Amino acid sequence: MAASLLFSLILLSFLSLSSPLPSSTILDASEILSDSGYVSMALTLDLVSQTLTQKTPSLTIFAPVDDAFKKSGQPALSLLRYHFCPLTLPPETLKSLPSGTKIPTMLPGRTLTVTNSPSNSETSLNKVKISRRSPIFDDGSLIIFGVQEFFDPSFQAPGPGDSPRFGPRCNSLPSKASAMGFPGDSWFKEASGDLRSNGYSAMASFLDSQLLGFNKDPTTMTVFAPNDMAMANRPTNQVQDPSIFLRHVVPCKLLWSDLINFTDGTVLPTYLDGFTITITRSGSTMMLNGVTVFTSNLHYSDSVVVHGLNELLNGQATSPGSGESKTEDDTMLNTSIQV
Repeated sequence: MAASLLFSLILLSFLSLSSPLPSSTILDASEILSDSGYVSMALTLDLVSQTLTQKTPSLTIFAPVDDAFKKSGQPALSLLRYHFCPLTLPPETLKSLPSGTKIPTMLPGRTLTVTNSPSNSETSLNKVKISRRSPIFDDGSLIIFGVQEFFDPSFQAPGPGDSPRFGPRCNSLPSKASAMGFPGDSWFKEASGDLRSNGYSAMASFLDSQLLGFNKDPTTMTVFAPNDMAMANRPTNQVQDPSIFLRHVVPCKLLWSDLINFTDGTVLPTYLDGFTITITRSGSTMMLNGVTVFTSNLHYSDSVVVHGLNELLNGQATSPGSGESKTEDDTMLNTSIQV
């Protein structure tokens, strides 16, 4: 789909190279940019209009805010070309483009990548958010959107063969995570109590038993706890397997506010070697390896955060060092979403 959209957009851009935009349109746009607080881009548009806007009758410009100009200085003409698209892209069109779609620019050989998140209504290109107050200017032939910073021409969207995108504060994990040990049980007395009082007694007992005997320095962690009903549906030998506990624990503290800011496809390591948790969304619902987060911030302290689940986490686990994947319960999950 992305390839066909790119082909259509590029084809349209070739068809548009016929007559220039009226100078009056550029003048109006420059004035509105200045009045809207985009003074640097207004001055820049005046300077480059003869070079960049005289080659197309339709144009979409992504205008960086003044602070972006202050940080980088006056940009090179090549970088400015990267912010000019030889098509008109109305807001509804831009929002409807699926993540991964390539948008042509006036910088030869460079395209912008749509990186919209399905979890909210924000639109972004190359991970740069488009201002919600956009478009700044729209007369049908020229549309200008505000962006928070300059686009990076070297930006590359993760592909199906790229390394997993580990979440912030979870981007490193010792090769033998399970051997690290956990904080002493005194750190988790309140967590266990909250679990038991909310229908997660089995996981609370698991938490207590796994912590016994460990005398390591305290660390932080996030527990994704299946409820008692989910645990009761498993054979006794599976419920007593320590790997059940290890694969539900992430070696960093992640509040709900952290989780919702992760993009789809973000991967979280766990204390079970080779097992990872992939964040996706179905509408506004947060999912971990396809399992819905049922209760957020069930417990949180300086060292531990607990979120409740109504199922056990299964999914795609990778054998350490093998590069090959194996599945559990015949559940296959993609670690990235491709258009």
